[in-house]
Amino acid sequence: MTTPTGPPDTPAGPVTTPAGPADTPTGPVTTPAGPADTPTGPADTPTGPADTLTGPAGISGAAGPVEVLDCRGQRCPLPVIALARRLHELPIGAVLRVLADDPAAAVDIPAWCRMRGQEFVAAVPDGPGYEVRRTH
Repeated sequence: MTTPTGPPDTPAGPVTTPAGPADTPTGPVTTPAGPADTPTGPADTPTGPADTLTGPAGISGAAGPVEVLDCRGQRCPLPVIALARRLHELPIGAVLRVLADDPAAAVDIPAWCRMRGQEFVAAVPDGPGYEVRRTH
């Protein structure tokens, strides 16, 4: 029987991938090592400097982390403006959860998604939040 002597297949720390032409222009993207469905903290607690949740897939069905944009306390049109600015910085396929307690956000965010060709994934009742997936 042969025992492997090399390093394990799964890295112990974060895995960093350099940014390419289709990635964000702000630098490398760091993703946690290990299964994507392993929670690293409570589902409503940001765990990184960019307010990224690395918990279970949840409502969005996203395989990777869900970026959280906290716009609570902001009134129309500020949550939609913040969504437009941040979503453009994320890679295609990424999900952005916008936390917004302004009642207008329930109408404005899905309408913005339709106008801009982005996918409105779902409303998150415990936020209140709205998940948007970048499609292009």
